[in-house]
Amino acid sequence: MRFLTGYTGRARLGILYGAAIACFFFALSVQGLRVSADTGDNFFHVFLNGEAVGTAASKEDAQDALKEARQVLARGKDELYLASCKLSVEGEYKVLGLVSPEDDVRDNMVYVLGENRRQTYERAYTVKINSYSVNLASSDEVLTLLETALYKYDTEHEYRVDLITDATREVNVLTPRVTSVEEKRKEQEKEEALPEAGIFAEITESLSDIEPLITEKDFSDYDLGLQTIDFSDKVEIVESYLPASEITPLDEAILEVTKDLERNQIYEVKSGDTLGVIADNYSLSLADLISMNETLKDEFSTIRPGDELIVTVPRPELTVTHVEQEYYEEDYEAEVQYVDNDSWYTTQTKVLQEPSAGHRKVVVTVTYDNDTEVSRDIEKAEITYMAVPKIVERGTIVPPTYIKPLTGGRLSSGFGRRSRPTRGASTYHKGVDWATPVGTTIRASSSGVVAKAGWGSGYGYVVYINHPDGKQTRYGHLSRVLVRAGQSVSQGDKIALSGNTGVSTGPHLHFEILVGGVQVNPLEYLN
Repeated sequence: MRFLTGYTGRARLGILYGAAIACFFFALSVQGLRVSADTGDNFFHVFLNGEAVGTAASKEDAQDALKEARQVLARGKDELYLASCKLSVEGEYKVLGLVSPEDDVRDNMVYVLGENRRQTYERAYTVKINSYSVNLASSDEVLTLLETALYKYDTEHEYRVDLITDATREVNVLTPRVTSVEEKRKEQEKEEALPEAGIFAEITESLSDIEPLITEKDFSDYDLGLQTIDFSDKVEIVESYLPASEITPLDEAILEVTKDLERNQIYEVKSGDTLGVIADNYSLSLADLISMNETLKDEFSTIRPGDELIVTVPRPELTVTHVEQEYYEEDYEAEVQYVDNDSWYTTQTKVLQEPSAGHRKVVVTVTYDNDTEVSRDIEKAEITYMAVPKIVERGTIVPPTYIKPLTGGRLSSGFGRRSRPTRGASTYHKGVDWATPVGTTIRASSSGVVAKAGWGSGYGYVVYINHPDGKQTRYGHLSRVLVRAGQSVSQGDKIALSGNTGVSTGPHLHFEILVGGVQVNPLEYLN
């Protein structure tokens, strides 16, 4: 205050008062400087996550600054940015105070949020195919994935994939729609064409009522190749935000969706099938086919038409159904024609006419699921020259069957060469022996007429039975015969009791089967 010396007291007071007024107006001109006569909190220190980011004139200004900071972080990004965000404001009363510029507060908040980032969630698209799902980075990648699967069969790119909203779902779910590029072009041309008017419109309408003249198509009239194509699996696409680690690279997703995987499928057995043929058709080993089906015990298990077996087929995650129209020429065989002979057994056949192949031209419509043919319909067939069928005469009588003639018994001697068991016995055994106690019931192995019943040299008591298929059975070393020559017997009828008569080393049944008068191994004929 030395500069005020020499002034009177009244003059000094006037100078100080003027200086105060000048400072007040200067303060008003300084940006951020606030002067207030209020007595409440009018000056606020702003903290974000415990760090000071500046001062504000009100709590609302602090909140607006945080909103702008969030917008800065999100601007121009397809990702969801997560960060710790705890805003606190401490107020106080000041007559005169300096408030931070709004841009500075916002920029400080952007920095703090960046330092406190927890995780970034990126925009992604989840593609669900039945129970399988994969996450991709963009809708363009989704289209690329689907078109890659489609274009495996649409090599000319005649169809395109669009993503449309699934109207059947309440939530926002996209689904693919496959449309023909040609049809889409025609629809667009039709929309752009000027509407007909006057007499031209009347002529067009009258012509539309005329039935077209239907003529048979020639082979050149067919539009061969791809007819229709679509996805047969339900495909859903949902937009979401996911960590980058959960998003699959496009090339990996394409491989996962389009590669063939072994999947179980039910196969219905058809007439003529064998386990070996079925296994070969599905590229399985016989052992694998048996292990997959509990009903199969081994390679000799019986299968019948209509039986269902589990097989594996290669199939990708996404199934593409496509319909192709194809032309080909082929040699073909006519169906075998049969002439029934009611006096022959079903084991008897005779070829009356040898076959020769024919030739034909064919247009077919074939439906495929991926590479597997589902159905085939002949649209047109033209025979160049006819096939000659094979004609076969066949019997209709079911031949008799043969059963073991006794219950139990131990096989004590097989058919064929052997050491002589006792004096007078043959070294070539012409039947089979079952050791069994004397008096065991012996039954007819098959239906027929008794040719001999009584004593036979070497056989002891013996029974011969002639059967309708020309075979004969013999039962030797019996203790008692219960039938007589000329008597008809049915399979399983009681004909004798076992014994130890004739040339025999102990109680047993000797059993023979003769074909054309010659003994054969009976075990090869027994059911």
